[in-house]
Amino acid sequence: MKIPIIHGYIERRILINFTADPKAIEKILPFPFRPIIYKEKAIVGICLIRLRNIKPKGLPAFVGINSENGAHRIAVEWDENGETKTGVYIPRRDTSLRFNTLVGGRLFPGKHYYAKFNVQEGNGNYHIDFKSSDDTETLIDAVESKTFNDNSIFETLHNASNFFKSGELGYSPNKDKFEGLKLNTYNWEVKPLEVLNVKSSFFENEEVFPKGSIKFDNALLMTNIEHEWKSEKLYSST
Repeated sequence: MKIPIIHGYIERRILINFTADPKAIEKILPFPFRPIIYKEKAIVGICLIRLRNIKPKGLPAFVGINSENGAHRIAVEWDENGETKTGVYIPRRDTSLRFNTLVGGRLFPGKHYYAKFNVQEGNGNYHIDFKSSDDTETLIDAVESKTFNDNSIFETLHNASNFFKSGELGYSPNKDKFEGLKLNTYNWEVKPLEVLNVKSSFFENEEVFPKGSIKFDNALLMTNIEHEWKSEKLYSST
């Protein structure tokens, strides 16, 4: 289903990024997607995003909705009309808004799990945790920093920023197809976060991601970003 252009504001977006064994990621990616390889590693992560005034573009602000959301992501590439495209594959979406769970896969791409979010923010400190209806859990404790993680595979904030900016097109599974949604930010600016604690029971599931196949790499912060989402091409999973 093609959705209208959606407009709103990203109050806060945290990208928690991990490196992963490409062979492990290849096993869980459906055709036509394959992992982007960066310095011999696949890149996966979690997007923790608070949205404000989300609505079809052109409608008044008072009809907009607000929500906390989590998305587990894999940086991918695929071939389309003789060209290599890049974006993210999103195997899982979680939301604080029951409305999203009802329209996920119809109005919004992909199935959404309802989750209870606990958010504590202030003075550059961030604590976010949530537990979903199927008991999937995610947690991060982080603090704003002026320096990028020295141990990151990306080496510099500039390199990391450019890599994740290229992932504005995301595909989510919905029954027998993959639905695309492209993020257009009116401005793009990321800041580094120092992570004190991070947990994802999704990525820690050793039946899907073998022990040692995923390692935390870095975290980035975006705030107060006006944006649009636009529906993109569908892919069949059969």
